[in-house]
Amino acid sequence: MSPSPATIKDVARAAGVSVATVSRALNGAENVLPDTRQRIVDVARELRYSPSGAARSLITRRTDTIGALLPDLHGEFFSELIRGIDQAARARGLHLLLSSSHDDADEAAAALRAMNGRVDGLIVMSPHADDDFLSQNLPLSLPAVLLNSGVRAPTQRVFAVDNFGGAREMTEHLVKSGRRRIAFLGGPAANFEARERERGYRAGLPEGVRPWVLEGDFFEAGGQRAGAFLLGLHASARPDAVFAANDIMAIGLLGALQAGGVRIPEDIALAGFDDIPVARYVSPALTTMHVPIAALGSQALDALADALEKDSTDVSTTVMPVQLVVRRSCGAADT
Repeated sequence: MSPSPATIKDVARAAGVSVATVSRALNGAENVLPDTRQRIVDVARELRYSPSGAARSLITRRTDTIGALLPDLHGEFFSELIRGIDQAARARGLHLLLSSSHDDADEAAAALRAMNGRVDGLIVMSPHADDDFLSQNLPLSLPAVLLNSGVRAPTQRVFAVDNFGGAREMTEHLVKSGRRRIAFLGGPAANFEARERERGYRAGLPEGVRPWVLEGDFFEAGGQRAGAFLLGLHASARPDAVFAANDIMAIGLLGALQAGGVRIPEDIALAGFDDIPVARYVSPALTTMHVPIAALGSQALDALADALEKDSTDVSTTVMPVQLVVRRSCGAADT
């Protein structure tokens, strides 16, 4: 039979101090003499004492855990975002608790309620995170950072991507490349990012040019459906360029059009948004707007951790720039 794990009482007895002194020493309290602290640490190490996380939380009122609520956990965009959050959390000795709302408002609300009391702070990315939703489901006492949120008067720190500016720049690039019938494959109507990218597309069109918006959903299948629709049109009635609101739809569209005999970019130029890792490996490689996805996650985590350490509230908004990456799907040489 293996021996029972050492307790805080065992450490106190071996070090010749009280249980309270052991607790203060191991939790970094300043009112412990350096020699006493070192003796306690040495004894704890010798006895292989591992403090209870629950007990420590009761003392410090901290869980050392950050929650992240995302619309989905599937796909390269969210994989990169989680990678950035996780790397920053590990660098600070914090744990990460992930939850997905599956783009459902009720699930998002339930996830927020479930995390309350289990985490020290939250990173929230949800198309449902408007002012009313947050006021009803996010306690004011729980620090939070919002990602790509359409909240008008945030009481939290916000990190956003320049969706509007990036989409406008991409549309202007397609126009300068000689494309005249530019369609936009949009995202979910309720999604703030999708709306901002469509707004940027419309702003980038030359004056007098009528927008052509195709319905999309931010999933590969949405791109495939758009491809089937375009293949059903006579070649002369098709657009000569399609700007998809995200890369994964652009990739679905690319496969559908190529399967139907459409040449990319000779017949239709194709562009996306996000620059997920696979975008450079499809054939032809995808022109897109590069979003610093991992940096978005890591900076959000750092800002939240800083707020927790300083016990302060920062309601500023950081808009992260995006960068045009031109590849062969729009006729450029490989980059």
